[in-house]
Amino acid sequence: MSSTMASSEYGLYVDGEWVATPATDPVYHKFTGDEIARVARARQSDVDHAMTVAARAFRETPFHPVQRYEALSLAARLLKERHDEFLATEVAEAGFTRKDVRNEIRRAIDVLILSAEEVRRIGGEVLPIQSAVGFERDFAYTFRVPVGVVCAITPFNAPISTVLHKIAPALAGGNSVVLKPAGTTPLCSLKLAQLLTDAGVPRGYLNVLTGPGGQLGRWLSEHPTPRFYTFTGSTAVGRDIQSRVGLRRTNMELGNISATIVCADADLPKAAPVIIGNSFRKAGQVCTSVQRIYAEAPIVNELSRLLAEETRRLHAGDPDRDDTDVGPMIDERETVRAEQWVEEAVRDGARELVPHERRGPLLKPTILADVAPAARVMRDEIFAPVVSVAPFREFDEAIALVNNTPYGLQAGVFTRDIERAFVAAQRIEVGGIIINGTSSTRADLMPYGGTKESGFGKEGPRYAVEEMTEARVVVFRR
Repeated sequence: MSSTMASSEYGLYVDGEWVATPATDPVYHKFTGDEIARVARARQSDVDHAMTVAARAFRETPFHPVQRYEALSLAARLLKERHDEFLATEVAEAGFTRKDVRNEIRRAIDVLILSAEEVRRIGGEVLPIQSAVGFERDFAYTFRVPVGVVCAITPFNAPISTVLHKIAPALAGGNSVVLKPAGTTPLCSLKLAQLLTDAGVPRGYLNVLTGPGGQLGRWLSEHPTPRFYTFTGSTAVGRDIQSRVGLRRTNMELGNISATIVCADADLPKAAPVIIGNSFRKAGQVCTSVQRIYAEAPIVNELSRLLAEETRRLHAGDPDRDDTDVGPMIDERETVRAEQWVEEAVRDGARELVPHERRGPLLKPTILADVAPAARVMRDEIFAPVVSVAPFREFDEAIALVNNTPYGLQAGVFTRDIERAFVAAQRIEVGGIIINGTSSTRADLMPYGGTKESGFGKEGPRYAVEEMTEARVVVFRR
C-alpha cells in the first residue's frame, strides 16, 4: 500500500490510499489504440476490505453537514482548476471530442455545486400529531438520515458527470460510497476520488474499485453491506443486479430507444441542428441519444434534407482536435456491431440518406430512411451515431410508435400546437418529455429517470439526496 503510484499505473482507491493488486488491466486510447495506463484489478478480498472501510467510516468518522457543504463546494472549484487534466484524460480514455468533454466538465461542476446546496436543504417536518386521538399532549417531527453505504456502478459514456451524479448526492446526504466505474473508463473516477479527498471528504467515505464488470459487479451486488445501489447501464445488467440485491433500495437508469417527433408546424431550420447535435454527440453513445425520428408526412422530405445537410457538415475523426464533432466509439467491436445493424436494415430495404462509413473504431454519422419497423435499428438500442427517419400521418400514430417499445426514458416533440404538446405530455410513456427539444435534453437540476424497462428512481441532486436518505420519526410522549 502506498500513497502515490507512477503516473501510468493506478491502484484501487480505498481509505484514502492507493492499493496495488497482483493483476492489472490496460486502459486504451480509444482513437489511437495505444495503452495509456494500467489499473488494478480488484479481488473479492478487496471488495470486502472496501466495504469494511466504508461502513467503518460511516459509523465512526463524523462528516457533518457543514463539512459536506464545504467539501463539495471546494471540489467544484478544484475541478474547474484541474479542467485541462480531466479534459485530456476523458478525451483519451473515452474517445469523446474536446467539445463534448468541455460541456461535460461544465455540467459536472454544476452537479457538485447543486449537491453542496442540497446539504443545506435536507430537513424534515413537524407532524400534527396532537390531532390524533390519544396524542393530544404530544409532539412529533421527522428528520432525514443517510442510508449508510451506497454502492455506485457507472457507465463509460459520462465518466465525470454521471459519476458525480451518483457520488456527490450520496456524500451530500452523509453516506459513504463504494464506486465501480466502467472498465473502459476508470481513470476519471480515480482522479475524482483524489480530487474529493483533496477537497476534504474524510478518508473511507469514497472508495473506488476497478476491474472487469461482470465479476466485480456480482461481488458488489451480492455483498451484504450496501444499503443502496445506484446503477446506470443496460437493462439486462440492471435486471441482474436487481435480482441480487433483494430488499435493498436501488436507483436504476437503464436503456432506451429514444424517439423525437417532429410535427408539420415545427420550425424545421431551428429543429434540424438541435436534432443532429443530440443524435451524434459522444458518437451517439448516450441513452437519450436520438435514435428514431418520426416526422409528419408533409414535412418528412424537407426535414430529411435539412438533417442530411447538417450531418454532412460534421467532421468525424481524432477527438483531440478542436474541429472534430464525432469521435470514435468506445470499442471497435461496438463499431462493427453497429455497422452490421445498418447493413441489415439496408438489405431489408432501408435507404441511407447519409451513408455509413467505418474506419477502425470510427463510425461516421449515418441517417436511414424507409427502415422496416422490425429492423434492429428501430427496435433495439444501437448506442451508435445512427438515426432513422420515418413518417407519420396522425399524431396518435406517432405517439403509438414512440410507446411501442419496452423502454421509456425520455422523448422529444417539436410542435407549436399547445394541444398536441399537452397530449404528448400526458400520453407518451416516458420519465421525461421535452417539448420543442429532443429526447437528449437534460438540465442537471431536474429529476431524471425512466419508466418501464428504462428503470426507476430519479437522478438530479435534490432527488438523489432524497432517495439516498430516509425519514426518521421522533415522537415525544408527555
